[in-house]
Amino acid sequence: MKRFLASFEAKINSEFTEMSGNWKQGGLELPLVLKRTEKATKLNRPQEPQKPFPYNDEEVSYENKKAGNKLAGTLTTPRDNKGPFPAVVLITGSGAQDRNEAIFGHKPFLVLADHLTRQGVAVLRVDDRGVGGSTGSGATATTEDFAEDVLAGVEYLKSRKEIDPKHIGLIGHSEGGIIAPMLATRSGDIAFIVMMAGTGLPGEEIIHLQAELIAKAAGSGEKEIAESRKMQERIFAVIKSEKDPKEAEKKLNALRDEITAGMPEDMKKAGADKALDAQFKSVNSPWFRYFTTYDPRPALTKVKCPVLAINGERDLQVPYKENLGAIEAALKAGGNKDFTVIKLPELNHLFQKAQTGSPSEYGTIEETISPLALQTISDWIKKRLK
Repeated sequence: MKRFLASFEAKINSEFTEMSGNWKQGGLELPLVLKRTEKATKLNRPQEPQKPFPYNDEEVSYENKKAGNKLAGTLTTPRDNKGPFPAVVLITGSGAQDRNEAIFGHKPFLVLADHLTRQGVAVLRVDDRGVGGSTGSGATATTEDFAEDVLAGVEYLKSRKEIDPKHIGLIGHSEGGIIAPMLATRSGDIAFIVMMAGTGLPGEEIIHLQAELIAKAAGSGEKEIAESRKMQERIFAVIKSEKDPKEAEKKLNALRDEITAGMPEDMKKAGADKALDAQFKSVNSPWFRYFTTYDPRPALTKVKCPVLAINGERDLQVPYKENLGAIEAALKAGGNKDFTVIKLPELNHLFQKAQTGSPSEYGTIEETISPLALQTISDWIKKRLK
């Protein structure tokens, strides 16, 4: 798989029922055994709720009039007659995500929506633009564009008679944790925000930290990590200095050619040059250029509504110490009177109980979201609603 700098070399047994060998990628070599079975093994996801639900579950759609795209999602509301109900909009992380934020067989937002709705809070979860039932394209969109989609969701909730318009909050995961405070500074309709692994540092710093921690967890040496950082810094220097994407592309192409020229032939044969080309194209995308240079701290200093910021102790994608510290400092500097910052022990970026926190564990863990994380969020919200 040249684009991913990966290969699998294995021996197959005489019955053609098993392949045993090694998976190589990015300097790592790991054993991998593939076995033929009668049917695919169903992943065990014990937290995934099953119908019939003890609440209303409705397919909805509405329009982001500013962008001209339709957004499709699911609205869950309590079934009793004690409305109007408080509500939250769930905001997905980076990449093309569906309404359940499905990843590695897990559906974190389905589990979170189920938990909150059973606690009396209505929940709107939505497909990203260009995903599932939502129209538009995410290829040219930035975090700012996705924020406009979320704001359209808030407006939609305000139009529903069973929703209390004075108690609509936002829960954002990862990139969604950047969007939530961004919108809380612009709209007086946001009653509270929850940042799940939201960032407190500029995107460039997040990427450096993330790359180093994940590489260490995968067994990379200090020399490899240092070389990778040098290349990242050269790429970021181009993006920051060249505001014109076309001019940036010319400089990035020159940098790519320089690096490719110094590659050993065996790496080129393995497709390293093609993988590098794909990487350089992605860093010049509108989304990446925006994320790299965006600093969330100025927005955080302007947030006046209640804020809950939670990060997992073993999160390698948004490390808790640096980010929770920056979030707390920004909220204090802005004079926010009601914020809670919590490090949740042993949890990873998806808020699963993990051994190392490496993304390679996500699919192997049966837990979708730790009950501790779920309870922390719902208890904090209910306290604010009282």
